[in-house]
Amino acid sequence: MMKITETVKQLIIINVLFFIGTMALGNFSSYNPAFRIFALYYPEDQSFQFWQLLTHMFMHGGYMHILFNMFALYSFGSALEHFWGGKKFLFFYISCGLGAALLHTGINYIQIHSLLDSVSTLGLSKADLHLVLNMDYKSLFDASGHMIEGPIKAVLDRAHCNQEQFGILTEAAAISQGTVVGASGAIYGLLTAFAFMFPNAELGIMFIPIPIKAKYFVPGILAVDLFLGFKGSSLFGSGGTGIAHFAHIGGALTGYLMMLYWKKNQFNQNRWN
Repeated sequence: MMKITETVKQLIIINVLFFIGTMALGNFSSYNPAFRIFALYYPEDQSFQFWQLLTHMFMHGGYMHILFNMFALYSFGSALEHFWGGKKFLFFYISCGLGAALLHTGINYIQIHSLLDSVSTLGLSKADLHLVLNMDYKSLFDASGHMIEGPIKAVLDRAHCNQEQFGILTEAAAISQGTVVGASGAIYGLLTAFAFMFPNAELGIMFIPIPIKAKYFVPGILAVDLFLGFKGSSLFGSGGTGIAHFAHIGGALTGYLMMLYWKKNQFNQNRWN
């Protein structure tokens, strides 16, 4: 087993500290103050802050989530840092996490605005749309099922919104109010770099008794992520898994493009340390 490298060790410590701090403030949900501050929100959501593009990759939603991510960070990150050095490795890791966040946010933008375009006949203004996308749609109705009087009801009544259109608006609001946490996007970038550098390295995968070469394993899990991402998208069907599959794709794509660029320009360890 490879000895853990310094930057990887520091990243694991930061992730664990974030995890412990989150647990101290409550359960793993959007009601936890730590999630409100550090998880990544959609830019049009009232809880969005620019630093979330960075901090979300140090947040995790449960024990297994952080366990698998930190094990992967140790396993693949230490090998890469050993060859690259700490500065180059950290730059790559953070870049892949940011790439993951940007692709995920971009896909959400496409989904949300596709839904809003389908109800454009309502004639909602930008202020109305901001209100609708930030509505607490689970608390709009009383015990008898009637919509509670308030700003949302006034907007919907004025627009003569029917039940089908309301369903579309609530779906757009649900996507807008969703959060992203985890190092998975950055980890997928590491996986891609590992497969790029060591394509014939055999990886032992849980539940699969036969080792799989990295050059087959990484494209395979990306294909699964791509399929599940499209399947869970409001544009292509239903059946979301609660996993930010397009963030995984974004991290891997960023990693792949960076590896191609570095190979073309012959980046080496001496230029970073």
